[in-house]
Amino acid sequence: MIANRPLERRAVGARDGARPEPRGRAGRPALRRDAVTGGPMPETPEASKRSGRGLDAFTFFIANLQTGFGPFLAVYFTQQKWTQSDIGLALTVGGLVSLLGQVPGGAFVDASRSKRFAAGFSAFWVGASAVMLAAFPSYLVVLLAMAIHSAASCVLTPAIAAIGIGMVGHAKAGARLGRNASFSAIGNALGAASMGAIGYYLTNDAVFYFAGALVVPALFALSFIPARSIREVSQPEAGAAESEGSVKALLTNRALLCFAACMVLFFLANAAMMPLVGSVLTMRASETATALVAACIMVPQAVLALTAPLAGRLAQVWGRKPLLLIGFAALPIRGLLFAYVDNPYWLVAIQIFDGVSASVLGVMVPLIVSDVTRRTGRFNLALGAVGTAMGLGAALSTSFGGYMADHLGSQSAFLGLAIVGALGTALVALVMPETRRPEPAQQP
Repeated sequence: MIANRPLERRAVGARDGARPEPRGRAGRPALRRDAVTGGPMPETPEASKRSGRGLDAFTFFIANLQTGFGPFLAVYFTQQKWTQSDIGLALTVGGLVSLLGQVPGGAFVDASRSKRFAAGFSAFWVGASAVMLAAFPSYLVVLLAMAIHSAASCVLTPAIAAIGIGMVGHAKAGARLGRNASFSAIGNALGAASMGAIGYYLTNDAVFYFAGALVVPALFALSFIPARSIREVSQPEAGAAESEGSVKALLTNRALLCFAACMVLFFLANAAMMPLVGSVLTMRASETATALVAACIMVPQAVLALTAPLAGRLAQVWGRKPLLLIGFAALPIRGLLFAYVDNPYWLVAIQIFDGVSASVLGVMVPLIVSDVTRRTGRFNLALGAVGTAMGLGAALSTSFGGYMADHLGSQSAFLGLAIVGALGTALVALVMPETRRPEPAQQP
């Protein structure tokens, strides 16, 4: 009888052939751990849906918030009687901080134990910088606000990606990133429309106060994402911190370096196209140029909002490379059409191709970086490095496109940009590897 007692105690906690439930402190059940990442699993499907809706809303409000620093800045500075040189310097400060802060921002998110805190902290400072612009429009304060906004955005973008992938795991990361991109596009579109109406009917100051106020619903939405629902996507494997997770390993990661080179070529071809289209529309339809330019901005956002979730799902079925080829191939096609189409309304319709590229890259950039840095603990650092490559390409693009337009004409400029885009597409087709890896079997 005594010898049978241990068997009886085991039978109380588990059936034959089943593992006993792990216990935590004070005899409480421990959190379930994910077999792929080692992070905590969401407790229930209901909690997972609640977290997903919270991230949807956070992404939506953050996109609304950051819109206030786009097309309204030049209008606001001009209203404040600033010279074009002063406006250019303020925008340059923001651009330089954004370019140089990508890698440190990603490293900060990697080092942060709470991705929610990193997202909330940076969102607060984005909102604070908006209020600073409106409340204290002196030159030094504006420069400081621009620097704060750019630095906070360098943390905010990778933090949102890390939260999204951490909530669902790598197996469903494509679909989650597609939802992020979709809600961001909707937020951008509605934010631009709302702020335009506020600036028209009230004052330009009110635009930035409104942007700052949006941090409140954004943080409220973030509170709906419990910490236990976020797996540590950036957590390195045991012993990986000095090998796979090292910065040196990232610098020798062939797939990551190839992807960064592809992104440089893409943005070298892409960034100058919209300014050139704006100039062409102004010359061909001066009376309706403003409305047509606005339509050129809205069309890609609409396509992005509608197709990004589909792109995320297809990335899990087809793999990364086929979709990446579609996104890259749309760019040289767009450049060729811009070079030979004269009708202003057709120029607006061509922007559908920009929406296709934006939809694909909005999902593929964080997803491919997640693939190639998996279990290294350097996901956000690598995402910042790719962001820096994208920024360099965009910075060179406007000078490159403007020089060709001045000396060779707009048609030649569009053709030149299309050739660069075709080179990027060829690099993806011939050199870029497929980065999707099969998921390891889940432990029972």
